[in-house]
Amino acid sequence: MPAADRPRSRSAERARGRAARSAGSPAPPGSPELPPPRNRPARRGSLDGLLASREIVIACGPGGVGKTTTAAAAATMAAWHHGGRVLVLTIDPAKRLADALGVSGIGNTEVRIPDEVFAEAGIRPRGELWAAMLDTKQSWDDLVRRHAPDASTRDQILANPLYRNISGRFVQSHDYIAMERLYELHSEGRYDLIVVDTPPTRNALDFLDAPQRLADFFSSRLLRWLIAPARSRVISMASRPFYQVADRILGTQFLADIAEFFVLFQSMYDGFVTRAEAVTRLLSDRRTTFMVVATLEPTPLREAEFFAEELRRRRLHLGAIVLNKVLPPYLRRPAAIGVAEQMKLRAADLAKDLAGDPAVTERVLTEVAESFLNFSVVARREAEQQAELGITPEVLATVPFFDADIYDMGGLVQLGRQIWD
Repeated sequence: MPAADRPRSRSAERARGRAARSAGSPAPPGSPELPPPRNRPARRGSLDGLLASREIVIACGPGGVGKTTTAAAAATMAAWHHGGRVLVLTIDPAKRLADALGVSGIGNTEVRIPDEVFAEAGIRPRGELWAAMLDTKQSWDDLVRRHAPDASTRDQILANPLYRNISGRFVQSHDYIAMERLYELHSEGRYDLIVVDTPPTRNALDFLDAPQRLADFFSSRLLRWLIAPARSRVISMASRPFYQVADRILGTQFLADIAEFFVLFQSMYDGFVTRAEAVTRLLSDRRTTFMVVATLEPTPLREAEFFAEELRRRRLHLGAIVLNKVLPPYLRRPAAIGVAEQMKLRAADLAKDLAGDPAVTERVLTEVAESFLNFSVVARREAEQQAELGITPEVLATVPFFDADIYDMGGLVQLGRQIWD
């Protein structure tokens, strides 16, 4: 069988097993068992081993810590070393992913990263790397088209003014549809690994809670009140004041749009609840892991610890913590610190043996030595912070400061090498 066909056949086998498990029932007789994610030994304690044993990696963390590029770098390394089909899906609507991957126009439909982009970075991956960026409106429209009970209900929902506003602008709709999109992509079985780049940490909790929150809303008392006028002409004495006030503030037409919207959506209620339960199972499944990305600055580190604790409380798997912008270990080496101290003490003597104005040279040597010693203090403090982390992931990876921002595949590969082994 040609090598290019193997990822597809393996993904197809997985799809059958996933569909059965997502529905909560065993696989049909004669269907293949879910094979190991990859035919290679997992190395515990490395991102290489972690990703080799998982199908979904959800990257979380504060804003501004390099989460998007870290997620893209992890996906790039998996496609390079493990083979198969790897998808990086960004939910945070940043444009940096497309820039770093060397493609334009990434949207809701997955785009394959061309071989030429890898060749420019000097690598030849065993597998395929794909990328997508969540389009909230399009994803909601696709959901309605898939799950509306009939064509008439589908068309009425898509034309409803309230639906058009909620599906395009409402934050919670973004969180819910992100989970729906992840579930859909995983169920299709076309990818061996999906790496998800989420919004910043506190919003990532909304991302995790969104499916159940939406299901709860569809069974809430507020919703029953909102749709009561559309279901019946009889309004109870208890709810009459609510409608009178709402009618004066919002207007009759707006109330009618609300009622129509939720009456139509309730036709998909059972599907929403079923999918919410399936997504919850998927997040806690052994095939899913979380990768928390942060820096050692106080606020991002607190956010990372908070999120890691939330994962533990929810019994979700914390696979890795990636600490970006960490000072290199040579700054902590006693021999290097000793050299800097001697340089500072003997700057005047050393300056005599160097070209140029001795006074200027002495000043340069002194400032270089002092700068090194100052950085070594920060590096030791960072090492202590790492040692005091109140969380114990399977993998703890650090990434040093880079001389330049990551803006292309070469930069992603450079970052990926730092976190891989």
